[in-house]
Amino acid sequence: MKKVLIITDSNSGITQREANQLGIKVVPMPFVINGEEYFEEISLSQESFYELLKNPDISIATSQPSSYYIQDLWNESLKEYETIVHIPMSSGLSSSYQTAINLSHTDEFEGKVFVVDNQRISITLKEAVYEAVELAKLGKSASEISDYLTKTKFVSSIYIMVDTLKYLKRGGRVTPAAALLGSMLRIKPVLQIRGYKLDAFYKALNIKQAKMKMIEQIKFDLNGEFAEYYKQGKMVISLAHTQNFEEIEKFKEEVKKAIPDVEIRFVDPLSLSVSCHIGPGAIAVACHIKSY
Repeated sequence: MKKVLIITDSNSGITQREANQLGIKVVPMPFVINGEEYFEEISLSQESFYELLKNPDISIATSQPSSYYIQDLWNESLKEYETIVHIPMSSGLSSSYQTAINLSHTDEFEGKVFVVDNQRISITLKEAVYEAVELAKLGKSASEISDYLTKTKFVSSIYIMVDTLKYLKRGGRVTPAAALLGSMLRIKPVLQIRGYKLDAFYKALNIKQAKMKMIEQIKFDLNGEFAEYYKQGKMVISLAHTQNFEEIEKFKEEVKKAIPDVEIRFVDPLSLSVSCHIGPGAIAVACHIKSY
């Protein structure tokens, strides 16, 4: 019987194909679209999601995997593995963590499943999963992997430039008046995700200013809060976007030029759970620990 299985959800941006290559399992996140349930990358592709998002008459809401789905997945997995490390998206952004942690404390799974509140999402969550995989290869126990991910959970930051306020307005995160004013002024808001929530960070007047501010802030984080790990060469940078392929490639070159001594780890689409609230055209940059 194999020792440790790593499980995450599709908020990590890890595809089912990539999961098979890594030897892990990815829970597809559900979406409710006009009352019908769809699953990310199973019955809902990135392309079809963005087509639906364009239509203001279509209602799209994020959901979470059912406890029955998670229970069945764990039971099947424990036939092949001794233990499981389950890494869902941040507890501050979804109740998926609470569902999983409650289930893990039942007699059926106690001591066999370790649920980690890693406080991550998207590319930062993906790096946590990759580190967990490496630790498992090194022979670390599920408990040791869980402890490491918990210890380093706040050694990451992510900044996202939103192309339009329309989708934040639709989700009730800004008022219609503020969204209208923002559109008139062509403001490009920069949001941040640090642990528990998605917050406003900076109001840029254009894309150029937004990118400069995000690079500046990543430098600030590397030389400030994360300086210890940065000096040890343990910090990496990742980039993400929502259907903004051309701009993210430009941004990648700008980041490389501005911060040449830090590896760019991933350049991925943002997870649909984030994209649902910010819409297409966004670009993001993150820095996070990579010890293994």
